Amino acid sequence: MSKLSRRKFIATAGVTALSTVAIHGCAGPSATESTSSATSPSPKSDTTATSSTTTTTSTAITPEVTTAKLGFIALTDASPLIIAKEKGFFEKYGMKDVQVVKQASWGTTRDNIVLGSEGGGIDGAHILTPMPYLISEGKVTNGKKVPMYILARLNINGQGISVANDFKEAKIGLKNDKLKEVFAKVKAGGKDVKCAVTFPGGTHDLWMRYWLAANGINPDVDVSTIVVPPPQMVANMKAGNMQAFCVGEPWNARLVAQQSGYTALVTGELWKDHPEKSLALRADWVDKNPKAAQALLMAVMEAQVWCDKPENKEEMCKIVGADKWLKVPPAEILGRLQGKVDYGDGRTAEIPDISMKFWRDNASYPFKSHDLWFVVEDMRWGYFPANTDAKKLVDAVNREDIWQAAAKALKLEADIPKSTSRGVETFFDGVKFDPEKPDEYLKGLKIKKA
Repeated sequence: MSKLSRRKFIATAGVTALSTVAIHGCAGPSATESTSSATSPSPKSDTTATSSTTTTTSTAITPEVTTAKLGFIALTDASPLIIAKEKGFFEKYGMKDVQVVKQASWGTTRDNIVLGSEGGGIDGAHILTPMPYLISEGKVTNGKKVPMYILARLNINGQGISVANDFKEAKIGLKNDKLKEVFAKVKAGGKDVKCAVTFPGGTHDLWMRYWLAANGINPDVDVSTIVVPPPQMVANMKAGNMQAFCVGEPWNARLVAQQSGYTALVTGELWKDHPEKSLALRADWVDKNPKAAQALLMAVMEAQVWCDKPENKEEMCKIVGADKWLKVPPAEILGRLQGKVDYGDGRTAEIPDISMKFWRDNASYPFKSHDLWFVVEDMRWGYFPANTDAKKLVDAVNREDIWQAAAKALKLEADIPKSTSRGVETFFDGVKFDPEKPDEYLKGLKIKKA
């Protein structure tokens, strides 16, 4: 069994008390509740955004409240929230008192969402896409169900799986027929092979498990899966506390910069343009403040447009690299953001097409087909029961209707996809996920719990 444990690791976060909240209805704002600002962005979805993103005051929406508390983890893909705050986009859309609050770990994010801002926690967050589903169903909250809504995807691509320098001779990469043998030798020598992820059932856990299973390794039998907060990955690898980890940038790049390990793969190689983080809020907060929720989303969408402009990349890295945000040298953020990857084992590549994207290629749209894959994968590994009605769950949590309303208010109708599905997805090992046939996908997987 996986050892999803925080013991013996550096500065892991404690668990706070959980609170119970009521389930509210699913009513959301309609597209007709607002009109657009004259300064709204108007990018093309299939090219780099070139729209204007000025910060003049918008009168498009009069939100019910002007404040919200949003959590973030020190990761590059939190940039849309940080930029929305620093560039005044929240204020532009009437949300002048928004707080963007650093969280120590994904466990802390979960606990603070359960508390809610009225209980000293937060209203929503930059979050691993599966977490709102796990929290809504009480799977990671001691059975306490706290309904959540996903309003947008914050990014696609931009994560990595890194390994210790001890494995350089083995040339561990995306596909390695000897990976199982390499890890078996470590175990034969009396050591556990520890693969660190950031949250059980979260995106990094699923990328790690998919990669291991595709290379013939059962992540619940052949290795120990342990939990470490993203900013503490590099320190723990230096200390020899794990052999591999999966995390978002800039921590893979930082590991290479400190010569403490190397990148086996970037996750865009595992699944091109895969979904990653989301903007999610407590459902009761959104139901109570539908206009404020749309205003928050409009600010974040404008920030995503801004973040994706090539001419803004250096400034973005300087802003988010500051101590109060990521506390990372901007140069260690910029390279991979531009698609320039030094793997740390002699390999280098320029692969901008699978680098982190915030807006282009429909990066912001919360496709239900993607959320369905995450739920099905969590069924695969036992985080959800095998009989879970995945489609029903996705329909309850995914609020693409709010995204569509925000896009219309921003005069971005052309950027609304024609379908809630991106269609059949293909992974590096040739496996395909057809969102119309999720059961067939699950049945066809060789290594699984379900």
